[in-house]
Amino acid sequence: MKILVCISDVPDTTTKIKFKDNNTTLDVNGIQWIINPWDELALTRALELKEASGGIIQSVTVANVGTVASEPTIRKALAVGADNAIRIDAQPKDAYYVAAQLANIVKAESYDIVLVGRDSADYNGSAVGGMLAELIDYNSLSSVSSLNIENGKIRINREIDGGTETIEAELPFLAIVQKGISKEPRIPAMRGIMMARTKPLNVVQAVAVEILTEDVSFEMPQPKGSCKKFDSENVKTLVSLLHNEAKLI
Repeated sequence: MKILVCISDVPDTTTKIKFKDNNTTLDVNGIQWIINPWDELALTRALELKEASGGIIQSVTVANVGTVASEPTIRKALAVGADNAIRIDAQPKDAYYVAAQLANIVKAESYDIVLVGRDSADYNGSAVGGMLAELIDYNSLSSVSSLNIENGKIRINREIDGGTETIEAELPFLAIVQKGISKEPRIPAMRGIMMARTKPLNVVQAVAVEILTEDVSFEMPQPKGSCKKFDSENVKTLVSLLHNEAKLI
């Protein structure tokens, strides 16, 4: 049994984002790149499943659509514990393009389980996982917060209003995971970092895929307004502003 974890290379969530070329291009100068947090938790869960499988799960592979600039992030995934990695040599231009590139990898290798983060910390599009599931024709579920393998079947939990939903599914299976899939992401140890240098990182050429969307421009959010303070006795003014200005009541 083989697991594929799809990972994105995204700016650190504490990075101050800037744009250039009249707000049409991300300014990458000074950005610290990391594994997308949702994907990092997915990778941790994949490794936990492999360790608990008693040899049934043979390998955990990570796949990324990106240029050579994403290789340090991929190597971090290898240092965490992934057995090998695949980089599709292309700029991740839109969700459909990325999903199609990943689908080509899945079809070639026939993975039993594919894990995808719910969304990425840069665009928050929440589209790649669903598109990929359709392109490879796998059983799939979104918003997965718990995943186990029992008697050759996938058993997953999803958070729903007022409770938790438990579902069983047949392999092959694609899970779009969210917070809860693993408690904390694994941090690479020194031994893992050293081993990552010699683990296979296979670079494959991108396939021809139509790009369906285009980023026209980016806009920074409006700065927050200044705080207003009110005397505890001045309730009428507070209520008036909440109703007429903030539109909250």
